[in-house]
Amino acid sequence: MARMTLAVHSQLYSIHSFSPDASIAAEIFQQDMFFVGKTKDELSVVVPAELNLDSLEEESNWRCIEVIGPLGFSMTGILASVSGALADADISIFAISTFDTDYILVKRDKLSKAIIALKKKNYQITEY
Repeated sequence: MARMTLAVHSQLYSIHSFSPDASIAAEIFQQDMFFVGKTKDELSVVVPAELNLDSLEEESNWRCIEVIGPLGFSMTGILASVSGALADADISIFAISTFDTDYILVKRDKLSKAIIALKKKNYQITEY
């Protein structure tokens, strides 16, 4: 597989946990970038850190690394390759996939280490 270009977003993000029956706050949908995931057991929301939400639990100080796409559905192993490189460097991730691409969130204090690990695997890293 050819190495991809990854873009590091300057924005800081927070990940929130809600009960599965919670209402989604309207201000979430006004953000430039947000993610909402819901299962029968939970509702997870990723938003810019400046947005204060009344959640059950919050994990803050996440930075986002975007796999520059669009990626075709026939492409395989992209997220596995990136997450594997970060796992080898002992870096925990929060992964999000969309129709066009993948996003990998890492804790802000691990970002420099993550960039070094990815560059060692010949990923191109840009700032976004």
